[in-house]
Amino acid sequence: MTGALAGLRVLDLTRLLPGPFCTLLLADFGADVVKVEDLGAGDYLRASAAAFASLNRGKRSLRVDLKRADGRAALLRLARAADVLVESFRPGVMERLGVGWPQLREACPRLIYCALSGYGQTGPLRDRAGHDLNYLARSGLLALSGEADGPPALAAGQIADLGGGALTAAFGIMAALREREASGRGQLVDVALADGALAWLTMPAATLLGEGVPQRRGAQRLGGGVVCYRPYRCADGWVALAALEPKFWAAFCAGAGCEELLERQLDAPGSPAHARLEALFLTRTRAEWEAFNGEHDCCLEPVLELAEALADEHLRSRGMVLDAALGSPVKLSRTPARVDGAAPAPGEHTDALLAEAGYDAAEIAALRAAGAVA
Repeated sequence: MTGALAGLRVLDLTRLLPGPFCTLLLADFGADVVKVEDLGAGDYLRASAAAFASLNRGKRSLRVDLKRADGRAALLRLARAADVLVESFRPGVMERLGVGWPQLREACPRLIYCALSGYGQTGPLRDRAGHDLNYLARSGLLALSGEADGPPALAAGQIADLGGGALTAAFGIMAALREREASGRGQLVDVALADGALAWLTMPAATLLGEGVPQRRGAQRLGGGVVCYRPYRCADGWVALAALEPKFWAAFCAGAGCEELLERQLDAPGSPAHARLEALFLTRTRAEWEAFNGEHDCCLEPVLELAEALADEHLRSRGMVLDAALGSPVKLSRTPARVDGAAPAPGEHTDALLAEAGYDAAEIAALRAAGAVA
């Protein structure tokens, strides 16, 4: 079965999480993703074998020294036959090496060049280092997360890295490829993880910008600021109530015997309604509340530990849990993702890729001897 992105060649110069997750999405649907790694440690995530394997399945690896002229020439030759190049260095690094967007757009006019960085290719903070937590902090997302009387709450998933960065980059790449069908020209896709994190605040930002209503931690309707939409401790763990629409709230109140709370749906934590619900939830177990939801259809689910979620019948039926990794969340009816490829060893495909780029055996041997590739 041919993948939806079969025939697409992607050069992946990224490391760690955001870039490799972006190109994993492309590889799972048939793109030929080539990890371009240096002659040293390569992708730092190789130190974590399981994580590396899950993020780099189905890719090929080439090791090249971009500080050498012959190494840069090899990358340039590969780029001429590629559709997309993705990199995650600080802005200006690739340009100083002679293989950045200004150079490649002249040599490879059809190339889509995606630059992933913390704060983008422009702006006062373009050169600043950071990680997911920093981008969440500067975007305002961290300040709105958690209880009103507590510290900002960290999410277990990397919102800026994956949601703000990887997914945004994958969309940007596909949009640029679609436009190239009409224009025949490539372009720069500038993705800042901080920008992407801010975009996740579209509703609270609209409320502040459009209505002038201040937004505070613990007061967000979807951030635990109302009693109908927040986690509650039960007899043996936690459950999550999300009875946001009146019909779901009415179904919950009727089923749980607390009709007196029908008009208290949007009361805040710490209110008498909140205390009533806290006491109510402690009277049943997670399994009992899950069964309650099955009967009353009121948006109430158990809070599962990760091991429980990975064993969940529904998630497994959706193909989301494989032997040693997660499956693809994108389901296409005719050309589904293929998620069974192995991650490459460092430089495993160097010779094959150079041969595909037009180097003969003697030239490849010379590059190896010179230390330009490995």
